[in-house]
Amino acid sequence: MYELKVEGMSCGHCIGAVTRSVQELDAAARVEVDLAQQKVRVATSASLDAVQAAIADAGYPVLSGASAG
Repeated sequence: MYELKVEGMSCGHCIGAVTRSVQELDAAARVEVDLAQQKVRVATSASLDAVQAAIADAGYPVLSGASAG
């Protein structure tokens, strides 16, 4: 599981866009978005770099990311 700090998310549309961007990489990915904390948790078989790039390509800058136990 990855935990990412993502900027620019503020509404349900943002949650959908971030979720879709990750699920295009891995249809089975689980994505949890916390708007208040600007955090995204992703359970996926895709690499951290690929997940960060997908979210950034969707228009949401990824400030940091790491594997979370």
